[in-house]
Amino acid sequence: MTSDRYVVLGLAPARSGWFDAVAQWSNSAAIAAEFIKCVSVEEVRARLASGRRHSALLVDAASPALDRDLVQTALEAMTPVVVVRDNAHPPTALLGIGVATELGPDFNRDDLLEALATHCRPVGRGDNVPGALGDPVPAGWLAQMYTVCGAGGTGSSTIAIALAQGLSSDARNSRRVVLADLARTANQAMLHDALELGPGVQELVEAHRLGSPDPEEVRRMTFDVPSRGYQLLLGLRQPTAWPALRPRSIDAAIEGLRRAFQVVVADVTGDFEGESEGGSADVEERNHLARGSALRSSVVLAVGMPGLKGVYSLSGLIRGLVAAGVNPARIIPVINRSPRNPRARAETARALNALLDSTSATLPLATNAIAGSLATASPLAVPERKIEDVLREGAPLPGAIGDPVTRAVEIVSDRLADAAPASASPQRVAPGSLGLWSDAEFETGNA
Repeated sequence: MTSDRYVVLGLAPARSGWFDAVAQWSNSAAIAAEFIKCVSVEEVRARLASGRRHSALLVDAASPALDRDLVQTALEAMTPVVVVRDNAHPPTALLGIGVATELGPDFNRDDLLEALATHCRPVGRGDNVPGALGDPVPAGWLAQMYTVCGAGGTGSSTIAIALAQGLSSDARNSRRVVLADLARTANQAMLHDALELGPGVQELVEAHRLGSPDPEEVRRMTFDVPSRGYQLLLGLRQPTAWPALRPRSIDAAIEGLRRAFQVVVADVTGDFEGESEGGSADVEERNHLARGSALRSSVVLAVGMPGLKGVYSLSGLIRGLVAAGVNPARIIPVINRSPRNPRARAETARALNALLDSTSATLPLATNAIAGSLATASPLAVPERKIEDVLREGAPLPGAIGDPVTRAVEIVSDRLADAAPASASPQRVAPGSLGLWSDAEFETGNA
C-alpha cells in the first residue's frame, strides 16, 4: 500500500460551495488528498515559499487574487494551478497564463481526481524534488526594443518621438513601430494631443493579467500617428496608478508588444532603483516599468542636458542603469539641446567622462571594466531646435533631431549583433587545454 497522497492548497471567497465539499472529501478519505484551506493570498504565498511540496493550488475564479503573478508564483514552487469556474465566470483563456486546467462550477469527486491525476503529482513520504512541469515553450518572434530615459525636463520624451519616427522610415520595419509611453509620469498623450481617455498601458497590462491577447488585439490598443509613421501606446493616466500594475503582468505586456510589432520604442522615467539598491520591494515595483523595459532593450538612450547640473544628473542616470543590470555597452549617453560650439561640446564630453570614471568604483566589480570603456566614448550631441509648433501641429520632427539618434542606435545595435557569439551551446574542452594548477603554484601566486 502506497503512502503517496495529494497535498492541495485551496483559495476561494467565503461561502464557496466547492471549498467545503473538497474539505469533506479529504476528511472522510473519499479522496487520497490533504486539503489545506487558505484564508488569504498571503497565506498561499507563504505556504508556497515554505519549501514544502504541494500537488496543486485550487483557486476559485471569483477570487480577486487570481492573476498572472499568483500563477507564476505557484509554478515557481512546482505547484500546478487548477481554477474552479462559477456561473458568473464562463471559460476563459486562463490556460495562456500557465493555469493547468479548469473545473466546472459543479464538479464532483471524480472530476477532481481526474484533474489531479492528469496534471499533478502526489507527495510521497520521501518528498523528492519533482521534475519540471513541462517542456519549455519555444520563444516566438520578439521585436527589437529600444528604451529612452531621462530626468524630467531633459527632453527624453521628444528624443523618443524622434527615434520612433526615424526607425519607422526604414522600409525593413514595415511601418510596424510602436512608441510605448511606459513612464510613471506619462507625457506622450500631451505631446500627441491625445488627452481624451482611451486604451493605454493600464488596459494592456490588465489584458495580460489573466490572459495572452493575440498581436492584433494588442495593436488595437494603440493609436496611429500617420504623420510620423508609428503607433502610440498611451501611458498611465495618473502617476499614482502604478500599484495596480503587477510586475509579471508588466513583463507579459512588454512581451506582448514585442510580438505585435517590428520595433518597440519605450519612453520611461529615469528612475531604476531596485530592492538591492534601496532595500525596498515597493520601490522596485514602482520602477518596474522602467527596469523591465531597459533590461529587455538592445540599446538604452540616457538623455541629459548640458551644463553643470545636467551632466552630473546624466552620470547618475547611467550609474543607475548599470546598477540595475543594464550592460554599459548598450547605453548611449545623449546630450539634448547641445551647444553648437565644438569646444563647448568637447568640454561637456570630458566632464561626463571624468564623472563616469571617478564613480566607476561604486559600480559592481563585474561591470567596472565595461563602465570604463563606456566612459571613453563621446556622448551623442543633439542640437537645440524650436519644436513647440511642430509638436503642437503633430508634424514630423526635423531630421536634425531624429537622424543622429537613429543612426547611433543602428550603429550600436549592429556592433553588438556582430560581437554576439554565434552559438550559446556548450563547447567541448580538450583535456589539458586549460593548463595546470598545482597547490604549490597557487600558494606562490604563479597559478
